[in-house]
Amino acid sequence: MTPSDDELLQQLRTGDENAFTTLYRRRQGGVYRFALQMSGSKTIAEDITQEVFLALMQDSRGYDPNRGSLAGYLFGIARNHVLRHLERDRLHDPIRDEPDGGEAGAAPPLVSPDDPLDDLTRHEKIKFVRQAVLALPAHYREVVVLCDLHEMSYAEVAAVIGCAVGTIRSRLHRAHGLLIDKLRDGTRPGSTSSKMNARCFA
Repeated sequence: MTPSDDELLQQLRTGDENAFTTLYRRRQGGVYRFALQMSGSKTIAEDITQEVFLALMQDSRGYDPNRGSLAGYLFGIARNHVLRHLERDRLHDPIRDEPDGGEAGAAPPLVSPDDPLDDLTRHEKIKFVRQAVLALPAHYREVVVLCDLHEMSYAEVAAVIGCAVGTIRSRLHRAHGLLIDKLRDGTRPGSTSSKMNARCFA
């Protein structure tokens, strides 16, 4: 049977390096994507991913299973590191259109040989939505990333951020409104792109 995160963590605490490797392979993709979606920088995302798992290795007893899942705990560490990076560099660059190069946790390639024009249009829409998410204030951006992109429940996100479930609902509702406004402003009124992007977060 596949060991759970908590079982692997217990093995890690006894010095089992294989348990750490398994945990890293299982959870690093999600942590990397979260850091990338929050920061817009692959370099920062890679650094934060390493920092998160280094912190887990150095102090695994900081995790309390009664307060949430290990995945949520890792997102919480990543969130703290992301906010520090954003505080140090308020003028961070938007996501660059870089090739993913097969990096762990990166999105699959969008272009296929079947319909290049359709793939190009889809790529532009996704890029536009990413830029709109990055333009949100950090406290709105993180609830969109966790709830919409990582499909975490309100309760899970509340545990990661450390606030009430009602606060998560309120922030997500406000964030969706801001996103829809940004997406509408960035496309021609009534265009297909505008309507589709607005529905992404409706």
